[in-house]
Amino acid sequence: RLFAHWEAVASTHRVSLPRDMAGPIAQMARHRQAREPVPYVSLSQHGKCEEAAYEERRYPAGKWACVTMAEPMYEQSISMSFMKIMRYICKENSLGCHLGMTVPVLNEIHLTKEGTKLEREVLTAYYLPGEFQQNPPVPMDPEIHVTERAPLRVITRVFYGVTTEETILREIGLLWELLGSTEAVLRETYIVASYENPSVPQRRNEIWFICRP
Repeated sequence: RLFAHWEAVASTHRVSLPRDMAGPIAQMARHRQAREPVPYVSLSQHGKCEEAAYEERRYPAGKWACVTMAEPMYEQSISMSFMKIMRYICKENSLGCHLGMTVPVLNEIHLTKEGTKLEREVLTAYYLPGEFQQNPPVPMDPEIHVTERAPLRVITRVFYGVTTEETILREIGLLWELLGSTEAVLRETYIVASYENPSVPQRRNEIWFICRP
């Protein structure tokens, strides 16, 4: 039943779910309560009427497992990448054990020069749990690269639901409206941070604007 549910979710993303994902899906379901947050420091919060409109945060440097995909649709790219990362987390690593889930998973996107569409290439990044930061297990999949990502300062805003090109472009527009005209953040590169797996309909996401160094 669990596999059938994920299969249905994958089909909405126009992705077919391979049978060998049954094991990783079952493992992720067993461990779903144990999710380690990616460490960060909150620098400031801005809002109206007690509700935080957006927040500025600083994330430290750290080791991330990264996959880059360039499928025709954004949802296809992140689905294919996340399946690879799930296999790495669950067993397909040099330790042969379950590494543990961290949140959020980051999806780095680029806008076209006109700012009206997403470029096809999406980089998906999974933060290695604290116990593996010094000595990350080697992925068995050659398309997964473990890299040290530099410290990051971001302006972030929460949104809920599915992440499609349309919803992402809308959220980028909404945060620009809140910020007004500023040169403090990048204009063509953004991050979509996902806190729940794709089978959760009203899942929590954030749009991140990357602050210039």
